[in-house]
Amino acid sequence: MKTLLSNWKATLVFVGPALLVYTFVVLGPVVWSLGYTLFEGNVLAGFQFVGLHNFVLLVADQQFWQALLFTVKYALTVTIGQVGIGLLLALLYFFALRKSSGIIRTLVFFPVVLPTVAVAQLFSKLVEISPQYGLLNSVLATAHLDSWVQPWLGQGGTAFWVIVTMDIWRSMGFYAVLLFAGLVDLPGELIEAARIDGASGGRLVRNIVLPQLQPILFSSLIFSINGTLKVFDSILALTNGGPGQATTPLTLYMFNTAFSNGEYGYGSTIATALAILSLLVTLLIFGSARRDVA
Repeated sequence: MKTLLSNWKATLVFVGPALLVYTFVVLGPVVWSLGYTLFEGNVLAGFQFVGLHNFVLLVADQQFWQALLFTVKYALTVTIGQVGIGLLLALLYFFALRKSSGIIRTLVFFPVVLPTVAVAQLFSKLVEISPQYGLLNSVLATAHLDSWVQPWLGQGGTAFWVIVTMDIWRSMGFYAVLLFAGLVDLPGELIEAARIDGASGGRLVRNIVLPQLQPILFSSLIFSINGTLKVFDSILALTNGGPGQATTPLTLYMFNTAFSNGEYGYGSTIATALAILSLLVTLLIFGSARRDVA
């Protein structure tokens, strides 16, 4: 009994400070934000209790549904691109460039460490149309594809694909390294035995490599989907949600509502909806992972 009590006290000494920090830094703001959803107003004008009225407004808010649709579309597209291209690069490192992949991995990973604003400025210059053509429009004009020359960030459809391309390029190196680490940890004798049995190429990857890589693949999907659902800085730096509201995600809509318009209660309601969406997606991926393991 004394040993158990002393162990409990030692655990409390080591875990207690971290638990307190987590409570104040994470759980405290979450509870505070949930409380805001029941009020309208701001610090200057004061707050008024409105109950669930903010949630009623949310359901009828067309801008919210537009931002939600963009967020889901963006998250799915970028996640498929980041994890898919990352997996292809990892397989390339492992099977074709094992001896010389170090330099290539470093070059591909390099965009991950670049500041978001710098990457956004780079892509903005690549696709600009005035005061002079950027690289993309210059190449199209040189190739006499003048009908393709356009303001890529001035139209919702093309702006979406510029943002998607930028964020895939910026993050695919991270997932390539993560999945490559998983490939390196695979039992070498398993792959050799499969090759002796005649498995090679796509058959080896499909039947041997991917099943063994599932835990890291699911982790990568969770990292990517949760990160893309909360996208903010890259869109703010590149399009600021424009043209119009065409590239406005939930995070930017929440930010503008709460801090630009001073509607803290409604902004917290949007944040709560985003948190629920992230939780549901995470649970869905975990559920799929458990079914595959079973």
